[in-house]
Amino acid sequence: MPSYLNHKLPTIWHGGDYNPEQWTSAVWDEDMALMQESRFRVATIGVFSWAKLEPTEGNFDFEWLDTVIGKLSEANRYFILATPSAAPPAWMAKKYPEILRTGPDRVRRLHGNRVNYNLCSKLYRHKSALIARKLAERYGNHPGLLAWHLSNEYGGEDYSEESISAFRDWLKKKYGTLDALNDAYWTTFWSHCYTEWDQISAPGAAYAEGSIQGLTVDWLRFTTDITVDFMLNEAAPLRELAPEVPHTTNLMGTYPGLDYRKFSPYLDFACWDSYPGFAGSLDQTSVWIEVAFKHDLTRGLSKNGKWMLMEFTPNSSNWYPTMTAKRPGVHKFEALQAVAHGADGVHYFQWRQSRGSQEQFHGAVVNHGTTNNGRIFNEVKQVGFAVDELCHLAGTTRKAEVAIIYDWQSRWALDAAVGPVQRDKGYEKTCLHHYRPFWEAGVAVDIVGPNDSFEHYKLVIAPMLYSISDSTTKSLVEYVSSGGTLLCTYLTALTDQNSLVFDEGYLSPLREVLGIWSEEIDALPEGKHIHIRTGTEQLQDRFAASDFCELIHLTTAEAIAWYDEEFYAGRPAATVNKFGNGKAIYVASRNEQRFTNQLFSALIEELEINKHANQLPEGVTRQVRYGDQVEYHFYLNASPDSKIVETDRWGRLHLGPWQVELVEHRIE
Repeated sequence: MPSYLNHKLPTIWHGGDYNPEQWTSAVWDEDMALMQESRFRVATIGVFSWAKLEPTEGNFDFEWLDTVIGKLSEANRYFILATPSAAPPAWMAKKYPEILRTGPDRVRRLHGNRVNYNLCSKLYRHKSALIARKLAERYGNHPGLLAWHLSNEYGGEDYSEESISAFRDWLKKKYGTLDALNDAYWTTFWSHCYTEWDQISAPGAAYAEGSIQGLTVDWLRFTTDITVDFMLNEAAPLRELAPEVPHTTNLMGTYPGLDYRKFSPYLDFACWDSYPGFAGSLDQTSVWIEVAFKHDLTRGLSKNGKWMLMEFTPNSSNWYPTMTAKRPGVHKFEALQAVAHGADGVHYFQWRQSRGSQEQFHGAVVNHGTTNNGRIFNEVKQVGFAVDELCHLAGTTRKAEVAIIYDWQSRWALDAAVGPVQRDKGYEKTCLHHYRPFWEAGVAVDIVGPNDSFEHYKLVIAPMLYSISDSTTKSLVEYVSSGGTLLCTYLTALTDQNSLVFDEGYLSPLREVLGIWSEEIDALPEGKHIHIRTGTEQLQDRFAASDFCELIHLTTAEAIAWYDEEFYAGRPAATVNKFGNGKAIYVASRNEQRFTNQLFSALIEELEINKHANQLPEGVTRQVRYGDQVEYHFYLNASPDSKIVETDRWGRLHLGPWQVELVEHRIE
């Protein structure tokens, strides 16, 4: 039985953010006609509408929204309705300035921008829940309502007295006593012992304590928990009054400020906002590999793999350093890439360009001075037709035999560490480095958390899992013992979850399963390389290493690569250890992409990991969705050049620039 985002609309949703309050009612009828023409089926409304919904305190105005929803329904359109908490109205900020956010300088912000609220303000929580209740009472049972969109892009930290007091309460609950907290934080260093709870404040190198890594990571954990709690506060009346309507909120990929795994239990499906122009030129295949990684990450945060792309732009974002227009075909590729990775919805920000304010130049379906006569509108229209043709894929699934662990809390601890380098240690970059070979080989990957189950995977990769818990250690050891293959890298298992180096030293929790012990780390100056050499049957070459070279010793493992330079020449740089029914691989240096590609290519063959193309040309990948007795194979050309793909099943495929080819395979 397929699992849909909402059974009211069992198809792939094509739509986006609609802000009718910015326009006169005369424009609304034109919008409905254009939505029908472009097959724009689902409008997200109300995201930034609080000032229109409650123009003065306690005086709610829903007539305009009734009219808009009525017009959407008459045009056979559906809607997602947002809670408007991301942007409180000016009257509220003036009357109740305590609702506004306080920055790390401990100065309360003035009204303006968005997500500018005090996370712990009881008044703001009351106001947010009240307007959510009003929306649920009026629209919760509307047949056109598909989902609740909780606020918008939750994020940021609040340093108000209320939040810092809540942080102290959070620490009391976690540690119980100050002695336990001082032990966890190693506060005897620099005489930083706490003797009273109110001596503890929020960290921040520029304004407050910045030398205790455990405190820094706990503050980010607290910020995540209090943000989730804020979300649940405004979600509560929606669950109460409209329990059948799904909940979601728009995440932001690998946004480092929040641990999105804490959100996922409360979302009926996940979604995220994708703006790849921040990562570089859209002509670069690496940009689309990064997008694919974040698609798979979002899918892993969802229930039953259900997710959608909540925001992407039909053209260019005004937030980009340079608003380079999307070349013809790129927009359709971007939409179909999401579908290939399992999305059951592709939505835009925004429907119609704003005439003024912050995002007046941000791309939209309907651009300034155009209706249905613009290039962008017609590209969106093509996507609408393509999505309609793929409607039977809604509810189909993805399957993967490879998992990569992505851990926000380990990233926080690594970022907070004062060493081995002061520059960015490249956690996300390293995860992408290990994801790329599978994308290029057309092999599906799940992006999982350290506390997820690993038992169904043939290969689990843990890049830079710097901070590791007892439970994760146990799961990884059991996984390998039961027959799995684990690959870990440099800077893994250096500290516990309080950012304390293990008593027995680096890597100690995983020493037995890896068959090695770690003595020290040589951090190379930026731009410097040394070389490693390999001598296995599959790998016989010389590769450049940079940034980190960990000096390890063999216990039960065998070396498969050796350092070829420096005082540690001849010592192991990569190892493999048989453990129980499985094996564990350790890569001790940050190596060039060519090394990782060759290593993973050998593992794909050895572990018989599923793939269907003999060899994919550069810039092309294959992604598969699985239905009942049918496989849907997407071949995606993420490049501006034409490509030819040789396949075992379907012969030769010719892919033009940015072309996506779908081939269906029926299983007898």
